[in-house]
Formats: sequence, C-alpha cells, structure tokens
Amino acid sequence: MSPKPMVRPGGRSARVQESVHAAVRELQAELGREALTVPLVAARAGVTPSTVYRRWGDLQELLSDVAVEHLRPEAPPVDLGSLRADLEAWAEQFLDEMASPPGRAYIRDALLGDPDGSNAGQCSAYAAEQIDVVVARAAERGESAPDVERVIDRVVAPMMYRILFRPGELDAAYARALVEHALSLSKP
Repeated sequence: MSPKPMVRPGGRSARVQESVHAAVRELQAELGREALTVPLVAARAGVTPSTVYRRWGDLQELLSDVAVEHLRPEAPPVDLGSLRADLEAWAEQFLDEMASPPGRAYIRDALLGDPDGSNAGQCSAYAAEQIDVVVARAAERGESAPDVERVIDRVVAPMMYRILFRPGELDAAYARALVEHALSLSKP
C-alpha cells in the first residue's frame, strides 16, 4: 500500500516533512545520492525510520517527494510586457532548469518514486500554473493567447521529451522556437 501524498501539511507533520527533506538534501550534498538510506536520513532528521517508512513508504518515494518540492517554482514568471516575451523568458528558464544535471536528477527521482502518478501530476500542475499566469497577463493586456493546454502540448511536452530521451541541442533558441510554434498556432 502506498502512502497518501502530503501537500503542505501543518503542525508537527510539517516539521517532520521539513526536517526529513532537509536531511535528504544535506546528506545528498555530503555523501551523494547513492549513500542514502532511510535509517541514515531518519537519524539526521531526528525521527525514527518507522516514521519515514510510514509517511513515504520507501527511500525512492521519499526522494520523489523531495524532488517534487524542489521543482516547485519559487516565484511567478517574470512580466516583460508581452505574451511572447513572457512566454519565451519562462520557457528558457524552464528548459535551463530542467535540462541541467540536477534538474534531470530531480525529474528522474520525481518519476521513479511515483507509483500512482500524483507527483508527476503535481509537477505538471506547477508548469500549468506558471503558464496560466503568463496567459492571464496577456489577456489582461488584450493580447490573443493560446490556452494553457496548447502551451503544455507545444512547449513543455517537447522539452520534456527531449530532456528525457534526446538531450542534444537544448538551448534558448530551441525554447524560443517552441514558443513561436505555439503562438503561431493560436492565431485565427
């Protein structure tokens, strides 16, 4: 049985999650990912291994949870005054972060420890929320904009495919070309 996903819990549960997540990040930095064990993480976090197993199930699900938290955007997308500029800036940053070695490792961890797909869905929701901000700003300025799903399909999906399976030539020009394609399809 897989543990229930915990989203921003409060009180003691939040403190346990934060201390365990911090322990994972610290131990990864000190020892490397391969050296991590549930007992080692639990000892660093000041909890029992049974607390970790009860909450996350196993080490891979814990690493997946930590990865999803790391992939959460820290700020709204930059507002550069136009849909094209905003979407290009967001796409370039997204590609740069996800295609980096740490980004790829977080993607791998998020997917490997995700038996029910909820972590993948959360990562997708993060991207959709960011795109929604860009699209809503464009609408407020009176610009014609594609819907969020079109941007996911035309910008995010090809990026993620290339990051995971064909990692060559992933640069700002590629991100801008995907945005151009998505915007050209949105015109009447």
